[in-house]
Amino acid sequence: MESIISDAYAVHFNTVAYASLNTHLAQANYSIIYIVVDENTHDLCLPQFMAEISGTYHFEIIEIESGEINKNIETCVGVWEALSELGADRKSLIINLGGGVLTDLGGFVASTFKRGIDFINVPTTLLSMVDASVGGKTGVDLGTLKNQIGVINQPVMVLVITDFLDTLEERQVTSGFAEMLKHGLIRDESYWVTLKATTSLDEIKQQILPSIVIKNNVVLQDPTEQGLRKILNFGHTLGHAVESYRLESEKQATLLHGEAIAIGMILEGYLSHKLTGLTLVALEEIKATFLSHYDNVVFSHEDISKIAELMRYDKKNSHGNINFVLLKSIGEAQIDVTVPAELIHESFAYYAQ
Repeated sequence: MESIISDAYAVHFNTVAYASLNTHLAQANYSIIYIVVDENTHDLCLPQFMAEISGTYHFEIIEIESGEINKNIETCVGVWEALSELGADRKSLIINLGGGVLTDLGGFVASTFKRGIDFINVPTTLLSMVDASVGGKTGVDLGTLKNQIGVINQPVMVLVITDFLDTLEERQVTSGFAEMLKHGLIRDESYWVTLKATTSLDEIKQQILPSIVIKNNVVLQDPTEQGLRKILNFGHTLGHAVESYRLESEKQATLLHGEAIAIGMILEGYLSHKLTGLTLVALEEIKATFLSHYDNVVFSHEDISKIAELMRYDKKNSHGNINFVLLKSIGEAQIDVTVPAELIHESFAYYAQ
């Protein structure tokens, strides 16, 4: 796979990724290299990663607990304290080896420690490869409210090692696949069609590059999300609210990010049909495709009311309005659409049919 050039950094793949990392480390003269892992990547990915590094450097491993519930400022404090205790300075490097939770948090830690030190992201899940690998978004949740605290700051490079996907449970792969499907829906109908026929993990690996290319092209045109980049949030206004609601629920199981966003895309597909011209045929195609990959989740009237309340914290909102990204057609999105409250409840009724 060819490397992708993004804003001030590159995304490298597989053998080229390791070669690029080794070249950079040989030239950069870092004082200490800190590798942030969770308990999963420590055991399943770190040994393979370290075996590919040539040269002699001072490494320190910092381990955090996995899971969205740990993507918070308290975890950041723990990493900042570990960096201080282990002698980190402004010429240190952080390598974030993990999924989207870890790369988001690790990037935020690096961006704020001593006013910013270099970091490299090595995403190990499909979701983090196709979503968190491009764009420079870093940050943490505020309680159960997704990504409320953070900055946009670019890594030195991103290394995508597709063999790490072999360590994942099928549910994690399916979660990441939702973001790939989203890229087709918002930007490229032919890619959507290709993904609909994609079944095996080997086939999915071959579609990672075009998925990142779609996101990268959007980000390059709008790095700070003033306009076009907002289309990447399709499915996320309702999807994040669903994810947050299940995170804070003591009675219901949490949903993985992609599982919640898949629900959000069906719901926002319905809103698109009502408000921005998405045809009923296209809406039914979207619903059938997602329900072929993701379990149907039952929502009570109380659930829906609480989810609707959580939407007011969405980052795209302004001047008291809840702003949606909706589809005009498969492959074409429209930003900053205000949705009447009654349609939110209608969308859940459509999802339940």
